[in-house]
Amino acid sequence: MQVDLNLLTALDALLEENSVQAAADRLHLTPPAMSRTLARIRATTGDDILVRTGRTMTPTPRALAMRDEVRTLVARANRVLAPARTVDPATLRRTFTIQGHDVLLAALFPALLRTASAEAPGLGLRLLAEAPVDTPDLARGHVDLELGATVPASPEISHEVVGEDRLVLVTRAGRELDIEEFAAAEHVIVSRRGRLRDGVDKVLAELGLRRRVVAALPTAALALQAIVHSDVVAVLAERFTAQARADVGLSAVELPFDPPHAPVVLSWHSRYDTDPAHEWLRAHCRAAVTDVLAGSAAGVVSEKQG
Repeated sequence: MQVDLNLLTALDALLEENSVQAAADRLHLTPPAMSRTLARIRATTGDDILVRTGRTMTPTPRALAMRDEVRTLVARANRVLAPARTVDPATLRRTFTIQGHDVLLAALFPALLRTASAEAPGLGLRLLAEAPVDTPDLARGHVDLELGATVPASPEISHEVVGEDRLVLVTRAGRELDIEEFAAAEHVIVSRRGRLRDGVDKVLAELGLRRRVVAALPTAALALQAIVHSDVVAVLAERFTAQARADVGLSAVELPFDPPHAPVVLSWHSRYDTDPAHEWLRAHCRAAVTDVLAGSAAGVVSEKQG
């Protein structure tokens, strides 16, 4: 029996999206064309693959069993068939969409802009703030690269931990607090989801303490402004906020306990694993992170007063 291997790509999209419409959008096909392809897949496999349940479609047990294998086969085929080539940044004409935590974007963008101006004048950069909820934007191609602190759980999302910052206490007073003073202070938390607890609270709970959190804020920039104009404090990444803190005249001090780690994670869809232009982008983001973490005297907790 001759098998049309193009069906694997369509099957991979259908099993990832669980939607004929979304799979069609991903492969730049019309919904009727994708419906016909699904019919061919059903005839070839002898299985319904996706069945309608109300207003959504649900994969069959056979589809769930083959999903990871199909994804692996498609990725391998792409690697085998991809031409061995490099990218010439000077002739690159492409717009990349980067989404991430505001602290990371603010710290990395100047370096990326300098690189783009010097090496790739035809490159466009679109920066987006983190969404308040997890989205499939990487899988659907709406975002090329994410910068954050979380390792993705989805197997089709590739990632690289490119560094680690440490957490410090930012306060207008600029003095160290003991553990009881820290817990008693009025805290603001930076959370895209509006959460009023994070890893710091877990550490405090193990010590039998609970801090006062008065607000959850969407960005570190807003947290810094809150500190400038009030007596609140915040736990933020040390080096990635160094320039922003200097701009508003704030310093950072050591935390009175061993804080949780603050990794820097690059995430992208595996379809871009071997894309030369995307590899170029990732390399420069990696270099920018390294430069920021290498830091300068202004970004180190040598700012302690007292």
